[in-house]
Amino acid sequence: MPGYAWVLEVRPGYEEEYRKRHDEIWPEMTEALRKAGFRNYNIFRHGLTLFGYFECDDLPALQRAIAADPVNTRWGEWMGPIMKVEADPATGFPYLLPKQFHMD
Repeated sequence: MPGYAWVLEVRPGYEEEYRKRHDEIWPEMTEALRKAGFRNYNIFRHGLTLFGYFECDDLPALQRAIAADPVNTRWGEWMGPIMKVEADPATGFPYLLPKQFHMD
């Protein structure tokens, strides 16, 4: 299954709030992610930098599904004030990182 990664930022001073919100992620948000096609989704933080990794079978379908989900829209509005999000205007999804190396 193909893997994808993104990088975003937490706004200064909101590191603990970001962690708290994900510790208490809404069950309907995790269901929206699953329904859209996210698998093996992980987010790591180093300082203010967030690194996300996920796998999916069909990236364009995942991007369309999550963009159309009203729960995801509410989540994005709730998280927006504590994050810096740079999204690709073509997809509305965070810019994906090009893979540089893979080892099985």
